[in-house]
Amino acid sequence: MPTEILMPALSPTMEEGTLAKWLVKEGDTVSSGDVMCEIETDKATMEFEAVDEGTIGKILIADGTEGVKVNTPIAVLLEEGESADDISAPSSPKTEQSSNTAPADASDKTAPAAGYGRGATDATPAITSAAPSGGDGKRIFATPLARRIAAEKGLDLSQVSGSGPRGRIIKADVQGLSQSDAPKAAPAQSAPAAPEAIAAPASGPSAETVMKMYEGRDFEEVTLNGMRKTIAARLTEAKQSIPHFYLRRDIQLDALMKFRADLNKQLETRGVKLSVNDFIIKASALALQSVPDANAVWASDRILKLKPSDVAVAVAIEGGLFTPVLKDSEMKSLSALSAEMKDLAARARDRKLAPHEYQGGSFAISNLGMFGVDNFDAVINPPHGSILAVGAGVRKPVVGKDGELTVATVMSVTLSVDHRVIDGALGAQLLTAIKDNLENPMTMLA
Repeated sequence: MPTEILMPALSPTMEEGTLAKWLVKEGDTVSSGDVMCEIETDKATMEFEAVDEGTIGKILIADGTEGVKVNTPIAVLLEEGESADDISAPSSPKTEQSSNTAPADASDKTAPAAGYGRGATDATPAITSAAPSGGDGKRIFATPLARRIAAEKGLDLSQVSGSGPRGRIIKADVQGLSQSDAPKAAPAQSAPAAPEAIAAPASGPSAETVMKMYEGRDFEEVTLNGMRKTIAARLTEAKQSIPHFYLRRDIQLDALMKFRADLNKQLETRGVKLSVNDFIIKASALALQSVPDANAVWASDRILKLKPSDVAVAVAIEGGLFTPVLKDSEMKSLSALSAEMKDLAARARDRKLAPHEYQGGSFAISNLGMFGVDNFDAVINPPHGSILAVGAGVRKPVVGKDGELTVATVMSVTLSVDHRVIDGALGAQLLTAIKDNLENPMTMLA
């Protein structure tokens, strides 16, 4: 029976996407790993690959279609011996409940078989009742081609461990096996939990109420894209569910500015120019190492303490923002951090970051100093334990160590902290460590 290809969940927050471009056409033959189309998620444009081999029998969703729900059939794959006449009308988007419990009409010989997506966050593929079951009565998830090969070889699929999405048995799992060397009682791979759907913020008046309030006024209505919907939902959730508290310090930058100028002069021949933000990233990474209990994230019923310093940095783009993560920042030189940050920021603005490049980390930096903002309070991006809001460096009078009045370049920073993860004294230690690193920049090279 034909196999439905489903709209995959390509990121943890993806509920729908845009099918930007098909790279195959009806009648084309594809193999496992072939790129079939480009899909725009709420964060980036990503390639979607075939899991099985076969022929594209029908394309159900056209190029440029927006708002395609995850698990909606987007195409139909035909195996050898099948034709387009076997294709029935596309089914509606599948849910895990319906795929596991909805009975299939045994007389329906043209209903498409299970669809598939790609990636650890995909919803469980839907399997028709024709799928074999194991001895314990549990349904076996396998592609039609894998089932056919297993039948020809006399293999018991309940003894085969699948390597496809969510443990699904694919052609490669059975092709080289015989009855004698098939795995015995191999435990089925446990499927990772499907990501929780992010609900739209429920606070505030309805759209109809707001529209009525401004009836007769001149305004432009802006439709929310996937990124803006995700930002709205996640940050509303963050402010409502995370017990924020805030710690503020002034940091004198004169030593750092002089040190930076000297370094940039020496690095000029290599085409490297360090920014103040590069020093802030390095200072924060080293501070997380010196205060390891603060290098932590909230995981619902537990706290995870990270060993490396994976520092996220907010990057503004048109219509939203990304927070690419610089992994193992404590191990990298200032010039390496500078080059990596420039690359991540450029690809973020082009929406070309892969999910693993903007997920993770325990700590984030949001720098609005370049926009002339003196200070502000940033919202924690869950599951991070804290975020540092960085203001502009401003010349102002200060009292020196000997009590004399002098002028210095002072930068105000605010550390927003998740009180479930970090208590007040621990947060103060982390912020003090960041301040010490920035006011004594030479120590960051030790």
